[in-house]
Amino acid sequence: LKGEGEVAAPKLLEAVEQDRKAITKVPGVVTLDGEGPPAQFIENLDNVRPARDLLRNRHKYFIGVLDPCASVEFARGCPWDCSFCSAWTFYGRSYRMVSPEKAVEELEQVQEPGIFLVDDVAFIQGKQGMEIGEAVARRGIKKQYYMETRGDVLLRNKEVFQFWKTLGLQYMFLGVEAIDAEGLKMHRKRISLGRNFEALEFARSLGITVAINLIADPDWDRERFEVVRQWCLDIPEIVNISVNTPYPGTESWVTESRKMHTRDYRLFDIQHAVMPTKMPLPEFYAELVKTQQVLNKKHLGWAALKGTAKIAAGHLMRGQTNFIKMLWKFNSVYNPELQLADHRRPVVYEMTPPPEHKEKVDAKQLYILPAKGRQGRNIDDATETFVDETRMGTTAV
Repeated sequence: LKGEGEVAAPKLLEAVEQDRKAITKVPGVVTLDGEGPPAQFIENLDNVRPARDLLRNRHKYFIGVLDPCASVEFARGCPWDCSFCSAWTFYGRSYRMVSPEKAVEELEQVQEPGIFLVDDVAFIQGKQGMEIGEAVARRGIKKQYYMETRGDVLLRNKEVFQFWKTLGLQYMFLGVEAIDAEGLKMHRKRISLGRNFEALEFARSLGITVAINLIADPDWDRERFEVVRQWCLDIPEIVNISVNTPYPGTESWVTESRKMHTRDYRLFDIQHAVMPTKMPLPEFYAELVKTQQVLNKKHLGWAALKGTAKIAAGHLMRGQTNFIKMLWKFNSVYNPELQLADHRRPVVYEMTPPPEHKEKVDAKQLYILPAKGRQGRNIDDATETFVDETRMGTTAV
């Protein structure tokens, strides 16, 4: 079933219950006999509201130290086009926003103290961020927030993020992905190293805890891993390392299909190498885990442990144990021997390869939801110009 579930799932269930022959008429459906009509957009995100009351174990949802935590959406989609990402291919580079009124209504109804803002890129349009923030302040909503955004968006809308810091913005994820110009170009991040570093400095000045991700390419050797380790140790941010993985639905799935040595579904988890590595695979995993261990330990000094203990004690007083359990799972997740063993396990489900390998791809052929062009991006003209300038590489460094 392709497309947005809020539209397609009810229609599919209705067809299953009333007339199974009508299943192929459900927008976005895919069966062994063929596909149904094209997937449909949700025209107005204000009409989408999760039925949180149906969740039995809401206290088990968390992200990092936000325990428990609820997911809330202010906007959907991304107008950029990173080669490894499916957000833009899924939504056809569209960007739709929830109205400030509906966004705040939902926040008021959330019981959890932590909020994970699941927007692919938070506050692309600064006006929306300010309007929601002002409504949050007026209503006296007290939460802790975690959100994801781009470095150039953060720098363009500094006053918005400064304001949200006063409202409880504590944690932020920035998809830096690479620490050299070559890596940024390969992933088509549409941002310079200088802008990313400037964004990190600005987030530090606000006192926001920032987590960043770097993508480990299969071509990395020991020297490259060591350079990355040293760079990561020189900055205060939390750093995560993931393996370059061409996921179905992304541009890299099509362009890198010839390189993949496996299509075992279980290995497509950004912790396994599904493309040939420059080093022998055991050595690649050893360097990868060594890097992850170094980055994990840099946050386990006495000062960090003191802060972690304080946070853990607070969670225990509220009966929350998710964060504490997470702290002890590192070795079971990051283990080179276990990662190698996964490659030897029988394949249960092998993903179907793309129809044909292509060095260059027509972006519109990747879209799951139909492209609407400028009409599909619910942003003002100034923000549209900003997006276009970053994509064309004409913004100031």
